[in-house]
Order: sequence, then C-alpha cells, then structure tokens
Amino acid sequence: MKIIITSTGDSLDSELDQRFGRAEMFILYNTDDESFSVIDKKQNIESSSGAGIQAAQNIINSGAEAVITSNCGPNAFRVLSTAGVKVFSSKGGKIKDIIDDYKNGKLKEFKEANVEGHWS
Repeated sequence: MKIIITSTGDSLDSELDQRFGRAEMFILYNTDDESFSVIDKKQNIESSSGAGIQAAQNIINSGAEAVITSNCGPNAFRVLSTAGVKVFSSKGGKIKDIIDDYKNGKLKEFKEANVEGHWS
C-alpha cells in the first residue's frame, strides 16, 4: 500500500510538515516493500491559491491510498475523500516514527477537514 506523509525534508529522518497543501515535500512510502520516494512540492508552496486541491490531485495521481498530515483544509479533504484516499492525523515527529504509528494503527483518521481553507 502506498501512503503519503507531509514532510519538511527528503528522508525518513525528516520531520512531519504540519501543513498539507503547502508542505515542503511529500514522502511516498510503500508499506509492501518499505521503499520510498520524494515528491517535491515547490510549485505548490509558491502558488497563490489552490495549493491544497493541487496537492490532493498529485496524491491521487501517485496512487497513494492514504495521507498522513496534521492539518487538512475542506477543499483538499473533499478531493481526497471523493477519490477514496483516507487522511490520517499525526501530531508530528520523524517520518519513520509516524510510519510505525500508522502500521500499528495508532493514527486517527480524519472524518472531516480540521482547518479552514488557506491555512498556512
């Protein structure tokens, strides 16, 4: 299964980026073979609007089935949930520890957006 984690850097030792649409990077992690790749989001960070929707579409295009972040706005949440992508909440920490929390069922699934649109 592929999952996306919002990240401040390009390694599993990086910290969770608490933003969704304007996160610095996405870590695309495959739970089946424990491999990962990085999706650079520089164009989303610099966009004036629609960063959450654009980020959500990139996640759908990546084939990920779940997202782990701290905050997700209403437009991005709607796009993700319509596509069947689940969104999970993490308070923060290193990406590798958050992945372990996910595998062990310790993360709570979002049932709705938890911040207003245009949260940065």
